[in-house]
Amino acid sequence: MLTLSGIQHVYLASGSTDLRKSIDGLAAIVQEGFGLNPFSPCLFVFCNRERNKLKILHWEHNGFWLFYRRLERGTFQWPRASTDTATTISSRELRWLLDGLSLSQRQAHPKVTAETVV
Repeated sequence: MLTLSGIQHVYLASGSTDLRKSIDGLAAIVQEGFGLNPFSPCLFVFCNRERNKLKILHWEHNGFWLFYRRLERGTFQWPRASTDTATTISSRELRWLLDGLSLSQRQAHPKVTAETVV
């Protein structure tokens, strides 16, 4: 489970990212593309073009964590951008994105349960 305690910042890679990249490729985007330190206590969040998969890169103590999430249906309400930049969001806003909310939407949606999945 992804815990957000001890995280200084959450950075979203605006636009889409080729999620065939693994730790080294994503760390290179963070360092060279965004000018940020991939070894900092931050989360770096990337989403694919179809907006149904995302990866989160995080350095902890002596190694990287790479979290991967794939939606079986629906899409993430990922902010679209014309340039590939990193946007800072709060850990609460990250939780909203993971729960299916838009960053501009401030109300919750109905909870999906196993009974409602067909």
